[in-house]
Amino acid sequence: MKSLNSVEEFDQLKQESKVVFKFTADWCPDCHFIDPFMDEVEGEFSDFQFVSVDRDKFIDLCIQLDVFGIPSFIVFDNGEEKGRFVSKDRKTREEIESFLQTI
Repeated sequence: MKSLNSVEEFDQLKQESKVVFKFTADWCPDCHFIDPFMDEVEGEFSDFQFVSVDRDKFIDLCIQLDVFGIPSFIVFDNGEEKGRFVSKDRKTREEIESFLQTI
């Protein structure tokens, strides 16, 4: 999964088609819980581009997007937000896949 490097890159990527931003942090145990199966989820949803956003490096962006819990997901398509799975709760593979199927 590609990692976000700048706010400018975020602004550029969200203008592309079907981009999933995964908000995470190194210290977050619930974020690491999803690590083992995220590669497989990416493979199943290959029409999406997945981008990891480190909450600690991009705290202002998280505040702007109302992302206060991690792991969380926001999907943009051509600059428009198409869906969000944002909460402080641990996410299961099934919940993530179900969310992506609604997009």
